[in-house]
Amino acid sequence: MRIVFLGTPDFAAHSLQALLEAKLNIVAVITAPDRKAGRGQKVQQSAVKKLALEHQLPCLQPTNLKDPSFIEELKSYNAELQIVVAFRMLPEVVWDMPPKGTMNLHASLLPAYRGAAPINWAIINGEEKSGVSTFLLKHEIDTGEILKQREVKIESRETAGSLHDKLMEVGAELLVESAHELAKGEVKAIPQSELLPEGKALSDLPHAPKIFREDCKIDWSKSIIEVDQKIRGLSPYPTAWTSLVRKSDGKKFNLKIYNCLPGETKSAVKGQISSKASQLFISTADFELEILELQLEGKKRMNAKDFLNGVNLEDYESILS
Repeated sequence: MRIVFLGTPDFAAHSLQALLEAKLNIVAVITAPDRKAGRGQKVQQSAVKKLALEHQLPCLQPTNLKDPSFIEELKSYNAELQIVVAFRMLPEVVWDMPPKGTMNLHASLLPAYRGAAPINWAIINGEEKSGVSTFLLKHEIDTGEILKQREVKIESRETAGSLHDKLMEVGAELLVESAHELAKGEVKAIPQSELLPEGKALSDLPHAPKIFREDCKIDWSKSIIEVDQKIRGLSPYPTAWTSLVRKSDGKKFNLKIYNCLPGETKSAVKGQISSKASQLFISTADFELEILELQLEGKKRMNAKDFLNGVNLEDYESILS
């Protein structure tokens, strides 16, 4: 079975590696155009492109997925199946091209958590499980018929980063299984409506919309459970943040928080920042939250002890809600 693979980041590259190791016939790869990144603004290749070049696979990097020249080149590979992992939205002329369709890997147990950020939202919402789904693309995003699913437990101190890595591994395995079964005609596609929990409608299920910067701002009037889940659900990226205000000139400084630990001391004033010995705390609506790892604007990422060694908290107002 001739397969074209579409993807960009590490999550997708891990799936591509698994497909190659399983001896599936990847005839071409499509990924994002190279872009400048980092302080030096050096041109960076995607993780998928680097892997494709290692294996001497044809690599297409269209800026416009509807461009006639790209469509013709894609057709020339005569793919029977396309596999999409962590790539942008495809036009119908692309996903409807191969006779066996286009299979997508999604990092949730569909139909729950449709959308761009399922890993983050599962932790932010305090879920106890997540998983991966393979399904066939159709018009509406993340609504196609399910091929296979696998459940993954969310641990008590799970972060978006650790869950990402677990789902990356499990997802790659599931993708290989799904591709083999599609090739043999052994897999039955199931409408997502048949997977709804009893008594639930699609509208009742949680969604996973794209996360913007303002969504990452911490509201210290929330409970310690809610704040803790938000920090872990946004760590290490895109990262929860708050603000410090310097007393001398009123200037605001963004403060990113990567790691924390719920405390048992009752809060006095919501959003108040304080230190005890080499520990740093911020008050939520009910308890103090210990901050373990953070990054003040203009500084590097560091642990709380190093932060307190370099910053005098008396120079700053309490954190803003």
